[in-house]
Amino acid sequence: MYRDYVEPAWSAPQILLIALLVVPALGALLVALLPAARTRLVATAFAAVTFVLSVLPVLARPDEFSWFAYDPGDGPPMLPWIELDLPWVTSLRLEFHLGVDGVSYPLIVLTGLLTLLCCAYTKKKGLAALLLVLEVGVLGTFLALDLILFFLFFEVVLLPMYAVIAGWGGANRRAAARKFVLYTLAGSVLLLLGVLVVVTEAGTGDLVTLTGPSELPLTTQCIAFALLALAFAVKAPLWPLHTWLPDAHTEAPTVGSVILAGVLLKMGTYGLIRVAVGVAPDGAAWASPVLGILATVAIIAGALICLRQTELKRLIAYSSVGHMGFVLLGVATLSVTGIQAALVGNIAHGLITGLLFFLVGAIKDSAGTGSLNQLSGLRETAPRLAGLLGFAAIASLGLPGLAGFWGEAFAVVAAVQRGGPLWLTLAVVAAIGGALTAAYFLRLLRRVTHGPATPEAHTLPPAVTGIQWLAWAPLVLLTLAVGVAPSLVLGDTIQPLITLLGVGVQP
Repeated sequence: MYRDYVEPAWSAPQILLIALLVVPALGALLVALLPAARTRLVATAFAAVTFVLSVLPVLARPDEFSWFAYDPGDGPPMLPWIELDLPWVTSLRLEFHLGVDGVSYPLIVLTGLLTLLCCAYTKKKGLAALLLVLEVGVLGTFLALDLILFFLFFEVVLLPMYAVIAGWGGANRRAAARKFVLYTLAGSVLLLLGVLVVVTEAGTGDLVTLTGPSELPLTTQCIAFALLALAFAVKAPLWPLHTWLPDAHTEAPTVGSVILAGVLLKMGTYGLIRVAVGVAPDGAAWASPVLGILATVAIIAGALICLRQTELKRLIAYSSVGHMGFVLLGVATLSVTGIQAALVGNIAHGLITGLLFFLVGAIKDSAGTGSLNQLSGLRETAPRLAGLLGFAAIASLGLPGLAGFWGEAFAVVAAVQRGGPLWLTLAVVAAIGGALTAAYFLRLLRRVTHGPATPEAHTLPPAVTGIQWLAWAPLVLLTLAVGVAPSLVLGDTIQPLITLLGVGVQP
């Protein structure tokens, strides 16, 4: 039925989809060819154009769009706002199929924003070019509506991210980059196998056709879901496949950590929702108790590890394990409420953790260390930086009124709504994990911002530069905005999620 709704090829909105990929690719090429003196200006200009383009799909939103509610009896499920479906490799029945809907749109905007901020922040020519290449891969992953195309874009980010870590990282950057590649390649093999299982059995890789109640045999769905879930768990990363993440974050340059935490990890959680649950819903139902248990273990394990960390970037990296645990818990409930919690948790994590890595990167670059034992008294030596760090930490621990609250709170609510001894137990354990999250972030603030100032703290500049304000202020404002109005992220997700999960799911 979906093909009846496809617009004629090459309408203005469909050209927009192509431009979202072409503009950053051209920007990367031009930055690589131009003198280094013009790197920041040119990269920022192309990233700014891409960001503007990433916002525009909302103008193609259907008229029946509602910020707050949807009655499944009102009409057919929501289709992509914009859809471009062209023949690609006809002999293999492959299509160049792109689209945007309420599930992918917030992540597309987040990718455009963080790439713009990172390009404005860095002066390094090669690094700026690689950021734009990464943007092509990430945007393509969120736009792709064909499984093979999704896989190809998913792999585009591998080598550029390796080069970012290995080329501009810290002392152990090469080992961290190799570990990142080895884990990611293992996930790629699993993803390819899962994609081939689905395409071979279904006879199509079209995600619009495959999404919803599936005609695939249960055994096929279970095999496909297991392969796809493991692949996306590596990228997210989800416990216990997370061990590459702390090393990569610790050694990566500041902008590399921001992009890695802000959008690359979201490729895994988005793929879990859009692809794994979407094409194999019965397989997801089969695996959901295991996913819920792994999610709660990740929440507790991430918090306990953070309570023992003494290095800033490693602490923030391990905090991502816990935050992604809440995302996985929401997905595991297989309810609209739970997956909405996962979607808003994705965006909140991208905003808040991106801000945290900007801040701890500035501290480490100026002080020459990220050790909590050597940093103290920032409230006296760098009060503005200390204030921003306090804001980001409180947002990350899930304070109501800030973006981090909604994903964690409603993941627990969704588990309670799922019912039964197992899910009620998981909800309680996850809530305890939330309390531990508050404990380690308050410990971080006590160690870094309070107490007598150390010699390293005195090396920090008391003022925040203009470029730093430019990069950090949008993340602060959006953290407040999403915290007050989560409908900015969730306004048009109910209809596609009802399609994704099928009829008769929990509301």
